[in-house]
Amino acid sequence: MRAVVLVEGLSDQLAVEVVARRRGRDLAAEGILVESMGGATNIGHYLDRYGPLVVAGLYDRAEERFFRRALDLPVGDLEQRGFFRCTDDLEDELIRAVGAAEVERLVEAEGRLASFRKLQQQPAQRGRSLHDQLRRLMGGRSGGKYHYARLMAEAVALDRVPRPLTALLDHL
Repeated sequence: MRAVVLVEGLSDQLAVEVVARRRGRDLAAEGILVESMGGATNIGHYLDRYGPLVVAGLYDRAEERFFRRALDLPVGDLEQRGFFRCTDDLEDELIRAVGAAEVERLVEAEGRLASFRKLQQQPAQRGRSLHDQLRRLMGGRSGGKYHYARLMAEAVALDRVPRPLTALLDHL
């Protein structure tokens, strides 16, 4: 292993691996391990574990402080070290890149449209955008983020891959 990429969760790991494969890269063959940390607060532990092998990562905007603190970097220097910020999270980025209507079609193709329609009728979901309802669908079920991250990473046009994911793969 020559390098480690740190991501917050399994859904991020899967999306990175799928998009890398679709771009013609075999990260494992290149000696690059994509490691899910089980949450941003664990970054210090993973930096201790892998030390100089850590070359890059993805993080959510709300978790930036953990990355800056662990890497001892001021604001703005994270990208120079290979760490790229998602606006809310990678699923949010992928929904925007694929398009909410297309993601809804993916939900339908998975046979989960009826369940999604029930979620949309919940009082807390009425009036929310399709994008936000889809994020709720993914985050509300065990394994939902993981399942849909794979589907969206397979569906996104390569010229529309979210910037943080493109920047990460270009950095490697």
